[in-house]
Amino acid sequence: MAINVVMCEAVELPGGDGLVGGFGFEGRAGGPRRALLPNGHELEVYDLDELFAGERAPAAVLPLPWPGWDRGVHSVSPDGSYAVFSGQRAVRAVAADGGATLWEYRHGCWGARTGHPHTGDEHEVCDGYAHGSCRVSDDGRLVWAHVADGERELWVVLDATDGRELARLPLDGAAAGSHHRSHPDGVHMGLSIGMGQDGILLHWARWNGERLIDWDLNETLDRILTDVHPAHRGFLTVEHYGADLHLHALDGSVLAAATPDGHGGPEAPPPSWGHGCGFVDADTVIAPTAEDHWLLDARTLEVRGRVAYPGGPATGHVLPLGDGTWLTYDGTSRTLGRWAVATRE
Repeated sequence: MAINVVMCEAVELPGGDGLVGGFGFEGRAGGPRRALLPNGHELEVYDLDELFAGERAPAAVLPLPWPGWDRGVHSVSPDGSYAVFSGQRAVRAVAADGGATLWEYRHGCWGARTGHPHTGDEHEVCDGYAHGSCRVSDDGRLVWAHVADGERELWVVLDATDGRELARLPLDGAAAGSHHRSHPDGVHMGLSIGMGQDGILLHWARWNGERLIDWDLNETLDRILTDVHPAHRGFLTVEHYGADLHLHALDGSVLAAATPDGHGGPEAPPPSWGHGCGFVDADTVIAPTAEDHWLLDARTLEVRGRVAYPGGPATGHVLPLGDGTWLTYDGTSRTLGRWAVATRE
């Protein structure tokens, strides 16, 4: 079944592939939805609602603290007053107005060689592609950060006011990269760690004011955390290579599953789900394959139909916003499009 959709808005946004296909999106339940897009030695922060309302200028432009370091997943405070950057050897909070450093949390180096020397230049970038990530909590009180610590890695909770470490959790594995996903309950935080061909690690945790309480789901999962239900009804993961899509309860138990079998084109290779699967709204999931985008029931993950875009099929990444719409990006025209299911008259 084909499901007709309409474009609600379209805007030109250079670098928008980092929003739709990367980790440049940061949204909070009932709060701002932002695009965090590196541009040269700066990070441009856009308010998506303002962008689609006609404001083309970024809401803030912050200097990247370490020229030459182009990795790490960064975060902006709920009120937009500061950003927190995930660097190769530090997590740094920077004021949005003027770019002054507010605090810095030093940690081990994400460089490829264990125990290698440094020159003392804080801007030195060591060999290797591994990186961590950070996320300001939805209430703005905490910063969650995945950092290196010698031969191991840590998940730390920092005081957002001064960067003081409040709790830490030693982690197994060797990351290539990671990203955080905030739960809309405002309490729990998810951490998805990619280890390349060695698989995926997935953790959920909360800080109870004294210690970090962790749910380690890695005995049963090798899956990428993609989205959290806007009404707290579980979270979505995709198998490492896209073989299936699962809806989970917070404890990791599987509530529903979907495979992409039969949803590719007739001459396509065996289909797989993309990593952008997520909730269009509380009732609907959108899931991309290489050939098409598909809408699924959010409770059962039963496929409802193929998305029929005006002008023909759309491929590539999608970014669901949870409000009944989703984003796509056309790299040729540098256009960010916002879509919704067409209303039947």
